[in-house]
Formats: sequence, structure tokens, C-alpha cells
Amino acid sequence: MSSYGETGARKTSRTSGLAIAGLVCGIVGLFVLPVILGPLAVIFGAVALRQTGSVMAKWDIALGAIDIILMIVMFVIAANNGGTFTWHVG
Repeated sequence: MSSYGETGARKTSRTSGLAIAGLVCGIVGLFVLPVILGPLAVIFGAVALRQTGSVMAKWDIALGAIDIILMIVMFVIAANNGGTFTWHVG
């Protein structure tokens, strides 16, 4: 006998908005404003990791750390070049 009242159990995603925000901050921070977006990615990732434990939150923390490391490298290069940091293409 079939039951018409049953609904299929849907598996809900455990990805939070903070994890998505952290991922966006981490990726954009690789190109623009790593001073601000890198730490934000780490913070959003840490909060999302505590709430959901998702893999995306771990990526947020890793990208934020890479942003911070790149920022430190750029500061060191700028300090060694007399306070300026320029890109030369070609």
C-alpha cells in the first residue's frame, strides 16, 4: 500500500552565508585590498567553521592566510624599494 502523505527527506546544505562571504573575501583579497579582506576571510571562515564545520570554511581560512602572507611580502618588497611597490610588465 502506498502512502501519499510521505514527503521525501531533503538533505539540506550546511553551507552558511558566512562561509560564502569568507570565500569571496579570500578570492577578491588575492587581487585587491589584502590588508582588509584577508583578515575578514579568516574571521568569517573561523565563525563558519565553528557553526557548520564545512570544508568551505577551511578554504576561507586558508585563502585569508595566503592574503595576509602576500600582504607581508608586498610590504617587505616596498620597504626594500624605498617605500614604493610597482609592477613592470614587459
